[in-house]
Amino acid sequence: MSRISSLCVYCGSSDSVDPVHREAAAAFGRLCAAAGIAIVFGGGRIGLMGCCADAAMAAGGEVIGVIPHHLNAVEIGHQNITRLHLVDSMHQRKQLMFELSDAFIVLPGGIGTLDEAFEIITWRHLNLHDKPVVIVDNDGYWQPFVALVDHLIDQGFAQPAVRELFTMVARVEEVLPALLALPDPARADRL
Repeated sequence: MSRISSLCVYCGSSDSVDPVHREAAAAFGRLCAAAGIAIVFGGGRIGLMGCCADAAMAAGGEVIGVIPHHLNAVEIGHQNITRLHLVDSMHQRKQLMFELSDAFIVLPGGIGTLDEAFEIITWRHLNLHDKPVVIVDNDGYWQPFVALVDHLIDQGFAQPAVRELFTMVARVEEVLPALLALPDPARADRL
């Protein structure tokens, strides 16, 4: 895969999660900073989002947040990052995060992260983009997701090729090598 300069990171905004996930998010932030890869994320300073952003910034990385005005007060937009974009809606947030990113990384998270993961995989399935999607199955977190995808296939609602729309890795340390091993995108973005 050709040079990746920015990664969109989807992850949870809850602070009450297993520390193993917080540690992985922070480790990923440091890895991106060390590799000179900017992080694009949902703009919050709490949960895994905050852990990843804080670690990347502390390691000298670039961090770009995108948060809607209505969530800025609730999630308390992260002010100590390279750039924080305030947008009017969730749709604008997702669109700008897409535009700013060369690939997508899914760390553990809640229903919002699940929504983002399914949407970016669906956009790829619909040939709207061919950017890589990597899911980090930290501590087996995403095994129910894999089971659901397999269930969709088993029930005839999806073809087996759906499994090829994303790459699964077990640890954050495997993300960058996995991205480098992937071929360049086959088609231009059409969003």
